[in-house]
Amino acid sequence: MSWRIPGLIQSFTSIKNLFSQNQINKSCLVCWYSTRKIGEVIEDVTKIRNIGVSAHIDSGKTTLTERLLFYTGRVDEMHEVRGKDQVGAKMDFMELERQRGITIQSAATYVMWKDHNINIIDTPGHVDFTVEVERALRVLDGAILVLCAVGGVQSQTYTVNRQMKRYNVPCVAFINKLDRMGSNPKRVMHQLRSKLQHNAAFINIPIGLEGNHKGIVDLIEEKAIYFEEPFGITLREDEIPADLRAEAKDKRQEMIEMVANVDDKLGEIFLEEKTPTKQDIKAAIRRTTNKRNFTPVLVGSALKNKGVQTLLDAVLDYLPNPSEVNNICLDNSAGIDKAVKISLNPERSMDPPFVGLAFKLEAGKFGQLTYVRVYQGGMKKGDTIINTRTQKKTRVQRLVRMNADEMEDVTEVFAGDICALFGIECSSGDTFVMKGNLHLSMESMFIPDPVISMSIKPIKKTDIDNFSKGIARFTKEDPTFRVYWDDESKETIASGMGELHLDIYAQRLDREYNAKCVLGKPKVAFRESLVAPCNFDYLHKKQTGGQGQYARVIGVVEPLPPDENTKLDFVSEIVGTSVPRQFIPSVKNGFLKVCEKGGLSGHKVAGIRMRLQDGANHAVDSSDLAFQTATELAMKEVFEEGQWTVLEPVMLVEINAPEEYRDSVLENVVKRSAIIQGTDTNEGSFTIYCEAPLNEMFGYATELRTLTQGKGEFTMEYSRYCPAKSETQDKLVQDFRGPTDEQQKKKKN
Repeated sequence: MSWRIPGLIQSFTSIKNLFSQNQINKSCLVCWYSTRKIGEVIEDVTKIRNIGVSAHIDSGKTTLTERLLFYTGRVDEMHEVRGKDQVGAKMDFMELERQRGITIQSAATYVMWKDHNINIIDTPGHVDFTVEVERALRVLDGAILVLCAVGGVQSQTYTVNRQMKRYNVPCVAFINKLDRMGSNPKRVMHQLRSKLQHNAAFINIPIGLEGNHKGIVDLIEEKAIYFEEPFGITLREDEIPADLRAEAKDKRQEMIEMVANVDDKLGEIFLEEKTPTKQDIKAAIRRTTNKRNFTPVLVGSALKNKGVQTLLDAVLDYLPNPSEVNNICLDNSAGIDKAVKISLNPERSMDPPFVGLAFKLEAGKFGQLTYVRVYQGGMKKGDTIINTRTQKKTRVQRLVRMNADEMEDVTEVFAGDICALFGIECSSGDTFVMKGNLHLSMESMFIPDPVISMSIKPIKKTDIDNFSKGIARFTKEDPTFRVYWDDESKETIASGMGELHLDIYAQRLDREYNAKCVLGKPKVAFRESLVAPCNFDYLHKKQTGGQGQYARVIGVVEPLPPDENTKLDFVSEIVGTSVPRQFIPSVKNGFLKVCEKGGLSGHKVAGIRMRLQDGANHAVDSSDLAFQTATELAMKEVFEEGQWTVLEPVMLVEINAPEEYRDSVLENVVKRSAIIQGTDTNEGSFTIYCEAPLNEMFGYATELRTLTQGKGEFTMEYSRYCPAKSETQDKLVQDFRGPTDEQQKKKKN
């Protein structure tokens, strides 16, 4: 308890001053004191919540998280995202984050609210850092989906929604920024239903909008709540204003109907024309939210300190605790191909064998910091844990909980907790156990492939060591940031999710490793794919004295469906012993190896399936090398004889600008081969939704600013791979194969 004394004294001093000025009530005093039970292990699993805060860029996630920390007593003062007061938001602790006003890395903290422990991860909104959202949602039980009351559902909102669906994460929605000009929560609700297909309804509605936003109406409790100064700490309850009573009654009825449609118990009450109690409604909302059948929608303004406490209450009331989530682990004892799914025990004790997942790595001043979500059993400081991938044992020397960039030591953690370890050599996605089955592994998270590449090199040759250290650290922390040496161009190539992604890492190399770098021209990650199936039958026979090489492979290479055109698939249809079972992996390895570089433009091959149907072997001369070589040469024949095409990444682009620039912006984006999917108009501005090839979008930020006098902005995220335009394909093929004889003659003339 001694480590909390200074914080307690400071908090009580602040409360005493406010109390003496009659600016805070006694209930708030009790609530604030209860939040200071930080660091204690909670035995009751029902009093734990693991949540993430996710949204489109600039929707107010970090500002909202700052308020969550303030109202739960974790920080004594609130600061702004851009750090105008030279402090900055607690969760944006990187200097680059404070300068740019964006979140780059997800940050973890934990708070106490009404004797419940809430673990919170604040995630980036920019698509270039989408892997941070992926790994956060992989280990969280619930989420807050933040929506801007003006922007509504935006491009990255779609991505976040898909990620929540992928990991089956229930959420509550929070419509933020009601104080902004043009805020329209009803419009956002319509978009939530029509664009994201959520069965959503308001559980509170605003009292006033823009400059008149004063508070909210709680539709379940049927009362008005005002968040009064200082800093919205004092909650004053009152009757619903007369001009909102009719709307509140209608919205409450609409909410009950929408929940009753997906909940049997409330549906029965509704059909029997009985009046459900407040407890009936809350219980039904909790059941349906946890099943992802309903999304409760709250409103407020984090910047103006309104609606945050009611959002915290909703997190406790409607989002699941760890025991209500069925977490699956794979038992690979019989082999990866025969993995068996088993459910983990969420009981908070040391009895079940420990199982934890390392979901995020970060280099700190004390070495590698490994974030771990505990799914089963418990772990104490000094215990020995085993990495199931490497079978390596490691002693837990230090066990901490994170509060952004600060650490607080703990002696033990249990199922449902999120903690961090030091000195653990592992990779992101590794599973740890303590005893028992050493072949367990948690289901892996989805890692998107990079879509853009640039050459990168340090300006000074003397910085090459620091450059290498930085690259090694960043590629280990971020699986979407990849760096390799290109023998053809004799350059180091960095690949990532966008220009901003690579630019941030170049700046971090300069700031953190004193290795100033220069980035080359962006390169798009094109792919090659087959248009129609192509048969192959190749015999590899070589005899040079001694044991020779003999292998024959027969089958077909065929294109995968368009929604799988970034994958490679291998299927063995061998019946009998024409190709012995032990050589099948060599055939697959040969297939994967040759697909690293296609024959049309030199880019990676994707979107094809090799079906091995038959073959032949020799009792003496057949070997792994022979079958791998035969497969590589068979695929090279397919490169020559098959009908191939180039695929390019297509981006989902959302452009916002003032109405007067609509025509020029539309004309310009169409020139970039964009396909317009829709437009939206809102209070003097417009939004264009379109799809455009990434290859055509370089330099668009500067061009858009020029067209709109600096008032336009756009966001871009990866959508899918599509066949490239014929001009693009011809240029890539020519660059790879060199000019034809006719082109060389024209050049000489």
